Order: sequence, then structure tokens, then C-alpha cells
Amino acid sequence: MKILVVDDYPTMRRILRNLLSQIGISDVEEAGSGAEALAKIQSTTVDLVISDWNMEPVTGLELLKKIRANGATANLPFIMVTAESKTENVIEAKKAGVNNYIVKPFTADTLKSKIAAVMG
Repeated sequence: MKILVVDDYPTMRRILRNLLSQIGISDVEEAGSGAEALAKIQSTTVDLVISDWNMEPVTGLELLKKIRANGATANLPFIMVTAESKTENVIEAKKAGVNNYIVKPFTADTLKSKIAAVMG
């Protein structure tokens, strides 16, 4: 399984990569922006996107909406990572078609269970 980790902070990408490694997932691509993520999704096959919500200029929510609007990627599993646990954000992400939602900070076990819930 290939996972695309999208976050504008290199440190957070490294943390996510380490957590994925702890749960046995080593095939990880990284993108530092929503635009870079879209380019990677077009040029390579990924099985799951794990994206931060708060990014500039393209937010994780906007990235999700663009992925869902494209017929080729509309069903791509997507997990949103955010420091915001506000109910309205969760609802907005659900409406946009997010598969799961992780609130920072989180553990490798939390990540594993969220991925399992999405990927089966």
C-alpha cells in the first residue's frame, strides 16, 4: 500500500512517516503542498492520502474537494489530520467526502486503527 502524506511542515511529514513505519508501512510519498499532492496523484498511483487540514495556499479541505471532483480520483481514500476538533470542521470534511479524521496529537495505534477503518 502506497500512502501520500501531505503537510506543509517537513517535521510533521517526518513524524507521520515514522508513525507509518512503526505500523509496518514503508511505501510513503510526501508532498509539501496541496498543489504538489495533486501533481503526485496524477503522476503516480497512491492507495491513500493522509493530509493536514491547515495548509497554504491550498488547504487540506480544498485538496479533498479537488480529488473528489476528479473522476479518476473521486474514490481515493482520504484521511484528514488536524489540530482542530471543532464539530463544524468534522461535518464540513464529512460533507466533502473525507473517509476518516485524526486530531493531533495522535499515536501510531490511532493512525493504524484509522487506516484499518478506511482500507478494511
